[in-house]
Amino acid sequence: MDRERLAGLIVDNTAWLARNLFFYEETGSTNEDIKQLAKEGAADGTLVVADMQTAGRGRRGRDWFSPKGESIYMSLLLRPKCMPNQASALTLVMALAVLEAIEEIVPGMCGIKWPNDIVINGKKVCGILTEMGLKHNEIDYVVIGVGINVNQSSFAEEIATTATSIALECGTKMERAELIGRVLYYFEQEYARFEKTYDLTGLVDRYNQYLLNKERQVRVLDPKGEYEGIALGINSQGELLVKCQSGEMIEVYAGEVSVRGIYGYV
Repeated sequence: MDRERLAGLIVDNTAWLARNLFFYEETGSTNEDIKQLAKEGAADGTLVVADMQTAGRGRRGRDWFSPKGESIYMSLLLRPKCMPNQASALTLVMALAVLEAIEEIVPGMCGIKWPNDIVINGKKVCGILTEMGLKHNEIDYVVIGVGINVNQSSFAEEIATTATSIALECGTKMERAELIGRVLYYFEQEYARFEKTYDLTGLVDRYNQYLLNKERQVRVLDPKGEYEGIALGINSQGELLVKCQSGEMIEVYAGEVSVRGIYGYV
């Protein structure tokens, strides 16, 4: 990936995001890089992109396979003026932006598995990890890490049944820098809607339109105890509304909770 080409595409697609751009041929984790930059005072909208990660991470401490030259590994720094408990919704804001960008390439094939996995044909193509730094109980920074499987032609056996790439699904490879530009374009639009209320009020309907879990039976894997129900969509806080067999409506907060389909990943 050429840094100058990437910088040009970002300027073409956005009004203010990623004017402060760091590009690395190889790094441990873009999230760790940008957290350090945040602590050093980096500006709102700073972006870190790497061609390869050696210590990529997903949700709940899982490793994220990060081969060279095939995927997108990037982390965005934000300094939102909201309360810490509102910032978790930004994971879903980014999920919607990534989906909208990928939809340009494979229209009608994408969906979101709550809260932030982008899925094509029942397999994961993107993961998002959001982390936050506090100062005096207020937000100092929010970091949103994004990993998108773009041009891989195969996956390790242990994830081959649940992971895919855009190239595998659409039959052709694509320029990663161009996709980054489009993701940032859509995120800028969705983030502006988020900032109006600091929740998902302006995004709920569109997010639910793409939510693969909606109106399907799900199993909620809560450390306090598993349960099943019908997912009805998200609320303005980004919580998944699950109606249990008893008729009780539970608002599921992502955190340490995971949701699976009864018969598989989705």
